[in-house]
Amino acid sequence: MRKWLPLTAVCLGAFMLLVDVTIVTVALPDMATSLHTTFADLQWVLDIYALALAALLLGAGSLADRIGRRKVYLAGLVVFAAASLACGLATGPAQLIAFRGLQGIGGAAMFATTMALLSHAYQGRDRGIAFGVWGSVNGAAAAAGPVLGGLLTEHLDWRWIFYVNLPVSVAAIALTLKVVRESRNPHGTGVDLPGLLTFTLAAGSVTYALIRVGDNGWGSTTTLGLFALAALSLLAFILIEARSKRPMLDLALFRNPAFVGIMAGGLLLSVAAFSYFVYVSLWLQSVRGMGPVTAGLAMLPMSVTAFVVAGVAGKKLHDAPARWTVGGGLVLIGLGALLLTLIGADSTWTVLVPGLAVTGAGVGLATPAMAAAAMAAVPPERAGMAGGALNTARQLGNALGIAVLGAVFQAGLSHSLPSGIPARLLTGGQAGALISRTPEAAPAVHTAFASGLRDAFLLSGLLGLLGAAAVLTLVRRPTPAHLVPTTPEPVRAG
Repeated sequence: MRKWLPLTAVCLGAFMLLVDVTIVTVALPDMATSLHTTFADLQWVLDIYALALAALLLGAGSLADRIGRRKVYLAGLVVFAAASLACGLATGPAQLIAFRGLQGIGGAAMFATTMALLSHAYQGRDRGIAFGVWGSVNGAAAAAGPVLGGLLTEHLDWRWIFYVNLPVSVAAIALTLKVVRESRNPHGTGVDLPGLLTFTLAAGSVTYALIRVGDNGWGSTTTLGLFALAALSLLAFILIEARSKRPMLDLALFRNPAFVGIMAGGLLLSVAAFSYFVYVSLWLQSVRGMGPVTAGLAMLPMSVTAFVVAGVAGKKLHDAPARWTVGGGLVLIGLGALLLTLIGADSTWTVLVPGLAVTGAGVGLATPAMAAAAMAAVPPERAGMAGGALNTARQLGNALGIAVLGAVFQAGLSHSLPSGIPARLLTGGQAGALISRTPEAAPAVHTAFASGLRDAFLLSGLLGLLGAAAVLTLVRRPTPAHLVPTTPEPVRAG
């Protein structure tokens, strides 16, 4: 069994960093009460982590190719552990957000190197087994996040969702030092720093603008200025990448319609399937009065269905054209979100079950084929870059989705509230306290939350169907079986 120890070391890190995408969700109401956060603070606790992953994945992969993948993976583990401790000790929202960003930096270093480390450690049939286990661990992390977060928050304290990372990190570091071999890309080119900085500035500016739009307004100088900064930064990024001999992202890849379709599908999948969880959690706990554990369990229909469908699709549909598996999955995701719009003022958690189950089926159908389709759409020497670009698109979709759906949710909630109830109390996780103090406000609170959630679900559904249309339109030709990589290549810059 010693040969599977490198797989264990890599899976420990992967499980931990992916659990931390969702483990925070059910703890947000407790965080809001403990740290006196605003709605924007709660959004940033989730968004800054996804944004750091999206901004740094390609750069971290490039750095790892040059200086050593094990070295970067270990550095990521150390940073992740230190940031987790700091998150647990945070005394205010600004500290928590800053340390969550640091967590995301460590997570990017880990995420960008896990596939490369496995590819170097195993060959032949063992490599296929290793990647199968790695994929299952990724799925398990998505399912375990809300439940684990609920258990820790309810029976210990929300801070333990971060403290629990420390022993796992120590075990992963010790095991990696002992059993994982170093590897590099002999043709590694280093980090495209100008490209990395301009991309980060563009993504960060547009995300910040969307999160603040509820307070600033769409036409405010601040909002328009941030959008302008994002546009200029994106233009600078495109010019830098177009002129670079060793770009972080080869823009020529986007000449291929199939690649464009898969990137659009990956970005919109994250928005449509996952970005509303934070607002559902607020509703379940602060309005419906559920505890963190039961709130986490209420979200399980999506994760369990995705896990089951992904396993079946991997066995039965591995030769099916990506156009139909990815496009069909996005159709299901869109329809699942539209089913969620059935929520009303008197609804309980059961109203979520059909929509989450259908969405989970779509996620399970689309996700396994997406990475292979992205890499098969480009020349073999660019497969690693394509995989990294897809991961970046999905994390960026999650970050932007939380911000966009947050603006829609907040607008719908505020519009439905009577003038005597301040929206900031509800969006800041204080709905339960407000209802306890003034029971006569309960009907208005229930109505307002249902209205805001309906708007967010409706937009999610439309974006899911838009992603399906992009995939079905652009990914025209089925991927020949001999072009689909049997194992994903490591994320690299070129």
